[in-house]
Amino acid sequence: MTIFTIDDVRKTFTNGEVKEEILKGVNLYLTEGEITALVGASGSGKSTLLTIAAGLQPTSEGQVIFEGNNITAMNSEQVRKIRARKFGFVFQFAHLVPFLTVEEQLMLMLDVSESKIKKWEEKKEIDKILKLVGLDHRKNAYPSSLSGGEKQRVAIARAIIHKPKVLFADEPTASLDSKRSKEVMTLIRDLTKTLNIATLMVTHDVEMLAFADHIIKMSDGQVLQGDDKILS
Repeated sequence: MTIFTIDDVRKTFTNGEVKEEILKGVNLYLTEGEITALVGASGSGKSTLLTIAAGLQPTSEGQVIFEGNNITAMNSEQVRKIRARKFGFVFQFAHLVPFLTVEEQLMLMLDVSESKIKKWEEKKEIDKILKLVGLDHRKNAYPSSLSGGEKQRVAIARAIIHKPKVLFADEPTASLDSKRSKEVMTLIRDLTKTLNIATLMVTHDVEMLAFADHIIKMSDGQVLQGDDKILS
């Protein structure tokens, strides 16, 4: 089911008297249980599109519709609540808090997201998620003792612990070697399917497109092609 729609979105930046149109009327949708990959050269607009979709910056024109609600018409506090409660984020680097254990990283996310999970159930839910990402044996470890792949799996667990509807992944494998990249993408794909999440991913790595259900190629602020087979 489609739960997220980007409708004729445009983004213009002004530098003095010069206006630069970064996005030029982009349309796409996200479906539950599927990964949509955004690809294109640097400057094509894919990262700008992801941040707009995630409510991290406003559109200049157009609409972002999530679960039938127009995010672009909401105030900043309303958008913040949706972002905290309904969205999950994975970036190129894990950005873990160095003085918190793996378990504590996830507990912090439950607090930030204002999760409805009861306090007495939190540790049980954390154990469940850590088992899903293969790190239940590392819940008391600190980031300094984790490998790069383990850190990124913790970041994924943190992104899904509050049961988001949409996962935004911005170059989630860029800091990993080929083996670890495939492991992380296998995990993201499996969690997208298992938890019925709509995932939007930006990537430069053509090998990672094998894990996507839909591939959207962007160029010069526009969707150049949208076809599951274009880069496979």
